Amino acid sequence: MLTCPLCGTTDTGHFHRDARRDYRRCQHCALVFVPPHQRLGPAQERDVYDQHENAPDDPGYRRFLSRLFDPLSQRLPPGARGLDFGAGPGPTLSVMFEEAGHPMAIYDPFYSPDTSVLQREYDFITATEVAEHLFEPGRELSMLGDRLASGGWLGLMTKRVTSHDAFTRWHYILDPTHVVFFSEATFIWLAGYLDMQVEFPAPDVALLQKR
Repeated sequence: MLTCPLCGTTDTGHFHRDARRDYRRCQHCALVFVPPHQRLGPAQERDVYDQHENAPDDPGYRRFLSRLFDPLSQRLPPGARGLDFGAGPGPTLSVMFEEAGHPMAIYDPFYSPDTSVLQREYDFITATEVAEHLFEPGRELSMLGDRLASGGWLGLMTKRVTSHDAFTRWHYILDPTHVVFFSEATFIWLAGYLDMQVEFPAPDVALLQKR
């Protein structure tokens, strides 16, 4: 029996199989995940990420990120300090928040691997199109929660599982670097586990606030 990478239970079962991979679903937190032996290695992952063409001067990319930026920025006090976790090869969300008056740090294991920024405390942390790539989401999201000040916000952007039928036809699972898939129920479980409150301002955005 495979262990859920989010909650650690072994209560997982078959959810779907396609020509490339298997997908398991946790009966406890509802996370859908790819078994560890079917993930890409670091070099293969990096090859995929290097193909991304995102940049701060791309208005389309900024519009995409605004789905998280707009609702989160409305909830922040002036000068709130933030961390963009998993910023990628062309950090842009951090630029948008800095333009709005929020000092930002960035971290990415491939492109900005300075782990010292993960030792500081922040008023908010963002992770856009990151959660679906995490091999150990339980450990990594718990770490981010620990880095938040009291009342701080964790803003996550990732497309959500809605049903088994939709999952079988979902383009999101075609990306070989996508290995974990959250549903609304998963985020509700996560909020309880991290002692946070959760809101869903958009179909692919979850905002969690530390109590």
